[in-house]
Amino acid sequence: MLNMRNLLPAALVLTAFTTMTACAQERAYINPNHASQADVSPFSGAVLTDDTLYISGTLGLENGQVPADPAAEARNVLDGIKAQLEDAGMTMDDLTYVQIFCSDLTLYQVFNDVYRSYFTQEFPARAFIGAGSLLFDANFEIQAIAVKR
Repeated sequence: MLNMRNLLPAALVLTAFTTMTACAQERAYINPNHASQADVSPFSGAVLTDDTLYISGTLGLENGQVPADPAAEARNVLDGIKAQLEDAGMTMDDLTYVQIFCSDLTLYQVFNDVYRSYFTQEFPARAFIGAGSLLFDANFEIQAIAVKR
């Protein structure tokens, strides 16, 4: 005779295993930096998990230098974000959250004038954060999250 009391723990374990297996997420690395390469920074440009893309901090450098024109730097950094999105099969309109770090808050309007031109639909949620110095003396650094529509 089956004792239901003995089957309950086994059923719970099976349910938990099935749920964990169903929740396993696929990952893809966009512009990965490999641990075996000593001359690169220890991070990937972006990580795609299911339909969500996490974009690392991105600068708008030209040949390793900050452009003299802050608007050109803003375009460069946004073009870099756009390229990461395209590599993952997404567009700027898939962005859900953007964090902009800026070393000089007087450049807020300059950045916004460029930023506005990159979207055809609603703007993503966003933070514009005054930062001290950024790497390479950049004015802007952006990190972002996108979810495929």
